[in-house]
Amino acid sequence: MDKLTQIFEMQEELNSRIGVDLKGIGDEEQVKWILNYTRAMQQELAELTDSVPWKWWAKYQEFDKQNAKVEVVDLFHFLVSLAQTLGMTADDVFDAYIAKNKVNHQRQDSGYTEKDEADSRHI
Repeated sequence: MDKLTQIFEMQEELNSRIGVDLKGIGDEEQVKWILNYTRAMQQELAELTDSVPWKWWAKYQEFDKQNAKVEVVDLFHFLVSLAQTLGMTADDVFDAYIAKNKVNHQRQDSGYTEKDEADSRHI
């Protein structure tokens, strides 16, 4: 089993343990969980931000690199749950990442002077 597949399985097990079953949910429930996970990720991003000295006017702050790493992992938990809410498997995420990465490189090769949302519709 590859590591991403293992992460997806572990996240499904954790979600199940806390009472979240995303299999076979309807559109209304899906929207609810997309919002739940998006909001949770926003909070984790705020916690990650608080790990770095972002207040340029405050001299007391220090970079908490260890906590920053933990916040990234917390973000990943919610991101995997969000992917699962959308019905994505580890393979789906991997394949979409490969396709989108190719698009991003093509954008850089072309100078990315115009926004073309159609270039990602095939993903």
